Amino acid sequence: MKNLTDQQKGSLLAFVAVIFITPDSLFIRLSNLDTWGLVFYRGAIPFFTVLLVMLLIYKLNFFKILFTSGVHGLIYVATFSITNITFVVSIQNTNVANTLVMIATAPMLSAILGAIFLKEPPDKKTLISIIITFLAIIYIFSDSLKLGNFYGDILGFITAIGLAVGAVTIRSAKSKNLVPAAVIGKLFVAIFALFFIESFVLVEKDLIIVPLMCILCVAIPFVLVTIAPRFIPAAEVNLFFLLETIIGPIWVWLIIKEQPNVETLLGGGSYNNYNSSSLFLKIKKLLILS
Repeated sequence: MKNLTDQQKGSLLAFVAVIFITPDSLFIRLSNLDTWGLVFYRGAIPFFTVLLVMLLIYKLNFFKILFTSGVHGLIYVATFSITNITFVVSIQNTNVANTLVMIATAPMLSAILGAIFLKEPPDKKTLISIIITFLAIIYIFSDSLKLGNFYGDILGFITAIGLAVGAVTIRSAKSKNLVPAAVIGKLFVAIFALFFIESFVLVEKDLIIVPLMCILCVAIPFVLVTIAPRFIPAAEVNLFFLLETIIGPIWVWLIIKEQPNVETLLGGGSYNNYNSSSLFLKIKKLLILS
């Protein structure tokens, strides 16, 4: 990593993080836990896992880093907690592809927020993508209103907003380490779920699926995604989430045969066909320069 440029470091971290995230929706679908049981374990297991690692690395400096993160840390704790809750509840209340297409708007939201607050204006291609994304969202929402899953879709969009705000927050505090703030965010997620959870019992396949999901698809990615915006713009970090939008529904379709509806495919396709070229060019550049 020492020999890589900031652009390469940020791109590599974001790329690896999203690759780990891609089967997340599948694990959620395979689990027999209720919504709040999932939210609890997705908060508790990553919290204890990453906290232990952080304490081994930083020891008591962990708390110093946490308390010196200031306002940026508070904002990140809030956005991180909210997105972790809304993502799971969204997946449980709408088609997986719908949720992931909503989340795919995060790069465009990041670009807008970055231009306003960080003075990092998007280029012409990004502006065109914002328009295409807006039209795709309207198309997906119109279908959801007919199917009665508007609730899940809107939570997916709230997740995208949270991702965008979180990435811009990290970008604006490049000199600060916000991983401890993310750890505390996971604690808040678990505590919040305690008010709604019906059972803590893990049985049969959940004994394997839940811990595996919480470590591979949650703990590892959230650390990498929290670090990546320190090296590259927030919009570029969230651009990698397009991989989840493309690959996530494929995992679900291959394993449990949940097929995306036509409106979601068309809405997501209009967005991804334009933006995926930017993503794959970044990946190609990363691989060549590495």
